[in-house]
Amino acid sequence: MTIPPSSEPGEFAIEVPQPGPDPVWYRRVRAILEIFLCSGIPTQLFAAQLLGLGGLQPYAASGELEPAWVFLIALIDTALVISIAVLLLRANGDSPSTVFLGPRAPVREAVLGVALIGPLILGVAGIMVLSRAIWPSLHNVPENPLGGLLRSPVDAALFAVVAIVGGGVREELQRAFLLTRFERDLGGPMVGLVITSVAFGAGHALQGWDAAIATGAMGFFWGWLYLRRRSVIAPVTSHAGYNSLEIVRFLIMGPGV
Repeated sequence: MTIPPSSEPGEFAIEVPQPGPDPVWYRRVRAILEIFLCSGIPTQLFAAQLLGLGGLQPYAASGELEPAWVFLIALIDTALVISIAVLLLRANGDSPSTVFLGPRAPVREAVLGVALIGPLILGVAGIMVLSRAIWPSLHNVPENPLGGLLRSPVDAALFAVVAIVGGGVREELQRAFLLTRFERDLGGPMVGLVITSVAFGAGHALQGWDAAIATGAMGFFWGWLYLRRRSVIAPVTSHAGYNSLEIVRFLIMGPGV
């Protein structure tokens, strides 16, 4: 303990040792736990249990998904994931506005996101055609099962909210949070980009393996865009716009993939 000289008689200052940084293993375990909490798994399970207590079930008597159930699951999950991410960022001394919005002008980022919707559509179409040509068995789902949720204008409106809020907003905020955890404690941003993209694609395997590959590629692009811009606005805008146009396509052309 060091007792520095005091400028006034009868007084002295004590230098209090500052705690050192957390050990690497602790930071990694914490990052893994934070990733799990914001992965959507615990929040969706909680939301499903909550709706079940209220008497809402995911499937109708005909065996089809209930649009209202999907709508509520998406809203509850979105609120929980974003809330948990914000709380964890603040607990780690990070600013949510800095992590999610960054220093760039929001309007310019939104314009960029809109401009990217067209190239995304062409890119996804190219990946789907190429994957089916190289490996036809990847097209293992003749019709996108999510198209069955669009049975009426009300269903379409509910699903549009799910696509924009649960897809565009929640998934891109979630992706940004996960990438920052990988960047800081779990191998770097590229490791996080690959892992989150593979998981994002696998989460859409219900729509077919070809769709999962295309979705994983989109996730990689949106993740790269966030890392490049350090703002979720362009990824959110392009993601929400792409999903919205997909709903329009379902309404016009049907659920065929």
